[in-house]
Amino acid sequence: MSDKSNIRWWIIGTIFIATTINYIDRSSLSVAAPYIKEELSISESQYGWIVSAFLLAYALMQFISGNLVDRIGIKKSFSIAVVWWSIANMAHALARGFLGFLGMRFLLGIGEAANYPTAMKAISEWFPKEERTKATGILNMGPGLGAILAPIIMAGLISWVGWRWAFVVTGALGFIWLILWQYIYYSPKVHPRIKDDEKALLSEIHKENETASKLNWKEYFKYKEVWAIALSRFVSDGVFYFFIFWLPSYLVDVKGFDLWQIGMFAWIPFLASDIGSFVGGWTGTRLIKGGMSLDRSRKLVMWIGAICVLPVLFCMYIDSAYLAIAIISFGLFSTQFKQSSLFTIPIDLFDSKNAASVWGISGSAGSFGAMLFAPVIGWLVENLSYSPVFLIVSFLHIFSVIIIVLMIPKIQKLEVSYE
Repeated sequence: MSDKSNIRWWIIGTIFIATTINYIDRSSLSVAAPYIKEELSISESQYGWIVSAFLLAYALMQFISGNLVDRIGIKKSFSIAVVWWSIANMAHALARGFLGFLGMRFLLGIGEAANYPTAMKAISEWFPKEERTKATGILNMGPGLGAILAPIIMAGLISWVGWRWAFVVTGALGFIWLILWQYIYYSPKVHPRIKDDEKALLSEIHKENETASKLNWKEYFKYKEVWAIALSRFVSDGVFYFFIFWLPSYLVDVKGFDLWQIGMFAWIPFLASDIGSFVGGWTGTRLIKGGMSLDRSRKLVMWIGAICVLPVLFCMYIDSAYLAIAIISFGLFSTQFKQSSLFTIPIDLFDSKNAASVWGISGSAGSFGAMLFAPVIGWLVENLSYSPVFLIVSFLHIFSVIIIVLMIPKIQKLEVSYE
């Protein structure tokens, strides 16, 4: 029996699986959308509002769920959230038109909103600062893997049992995950399988928690750093959601793909996004271990990622579907490379007792931005084309990094005033 334990990596692996299921559930609609829109006569503009309904609920509940996670704990919060979103996804099978899907997506957004605030709080409790970008990079591979698996799973299920039962099957995955979660997760202080070496590694975090207190939700807005992260995500989160919700439709409507071609090729950009998450997290960890400051390493990774999103602009000018997929793949790699550092900043700035709340505020802002962007995308696609959308998304991450640089001169642990 080894004298060392790596419980923290088992925990982030389990949360990664939950995040993957989360994104399978939210991406299922995008794969089925071309067929649902045709069968139920749902227009592109209406589809944009359906996407927006999910993002509205997601935005509202990220802020609320962040506070709840900080108060009731990680294990219980994640369990409740997964049960909720699994049932909501299965209930999509009951939708009969535009309003039905609007309501079901809103319910799905309520449950799925707790995923990231809970996950980031777990990282803040279980990982020292030099490992946090790597842990966040692993976590942030979940959206990409979910988006990879959704076209494959949904294409097979739709052709086999139809789109309604496809939602039922994908929704049931969360209940299987719950069994693993109950076995794997306990807090660091009471975990039955943690050993002394890992306890010693996490001792600095535990000391920090003992002196920290939970802030009142209004107090977070006194810090310009909170506003910076929120604004940064407000302008940039819509990029990833554009590809999540519109890529299959783009490939069908513009490039002439059929269901099986979507299943064969639509996952490739999201594989690239997973690689970007991992490489971004690994890069941030290596830079810090190599002696670079926390502030400089975070900002360098974000700048590299944001600049490398720019080639998405060329999707306006190319005819080849496969070249478009290649460019979008590089863009999503770069997006998630950058986000591996941006997503870590809330737990760089605040202690673990406030981590979920701060992350919830920033995630809520990002979802509000994406929610407002979704109807604009629907209108542009229906009345113009995808070209102006590609023009917009290619620059949004640049603006995101500029906000961070201007409003957070130095990323470091804040001296929080507890009143």
